[in-house]
Amino acid sequence: MPIYAYKCDACGHAKDVLQKMSDAPLTDCPACGAPKFNKQLTAPGFQLKGTGWYATDFKGGGAAGVPAAAGTAADAVASPASAPASDTTAPAATTSAGACAASCACH
Repeated sequence: MPIYAYKCDACGHAKDVLQKMSDAPLTDCPACGAPKFNKQLTAPGFQLKGTGWYATDFKGGGAAGVPAAAGTAADAVASPASAPASDTTAPAATTSAGACAASCACH
């Protein structure tokens, strides 16, 4: 059952009331008796914490675009660092390719 916040416009008395959703809203102030006891709009009382419910329950095509964009930026930063490493492995690949016959599919 939700907790509703009420406030009297006449005297300013505020009260939180545990009510069913099907119950009629309160109208009379318990402090002054005036029929100006109104339901207030309040923020919801929950927080999303942890690894993320969206990653397991609602991860779809639209949500996948955002992490992919972040991943490409990380790849762009990592590319210059990995470029020298690929240059050092390229001569080793040509020497092992030279050992193959000319009819090999790797050339």
